[in-house]
Amino acid sequence: MSLEKVVFGFFVLLAATLNLGFFIGDISDPALHNEYELFAAVVVNLIATVLKFGDRTQIGAVHLATSLVADLQLIAATITWVYATQISDAGMTPENTASVVSLSGGALLANLVSVALLVIETTTFRRR
Repeated sequence: MSLEKVVFGFFVLLAATLNLGFFIGDISDPALHNEYELFAAVVVNLIATVLKFGDRTQIGAVHLATSLVADLQLIAATITWVYATQISDAGMTPENTASVVSLSGGALLANLVSVALLVIETTTFRRR
């Protein structure tokens, strides 16, 4: 068993589960979407992205692309959250919450593709 592959798989799956945990709930109710969970999803996604930089295979390139998409969408969601809560006078309106949750949904889709790639890569691996 390769420790490197265990760590890689751990962060890929943790990124997806944190993102799912933030995403679940009424799209317009900010009480159901914890900002700390969004922050954790961003951090773990960034760590997963860094771990994907070393792979020079085609599937590694797609892994990296899915991570970059998830990072971009989660960072945009975080910026939207910070703007709504810290800069805007309106606060976290249902519309702002829907924007944040929608962006995290796009990141969730990218994370699910990454998990699917990980499963496919693992099942096609041949021991030598």
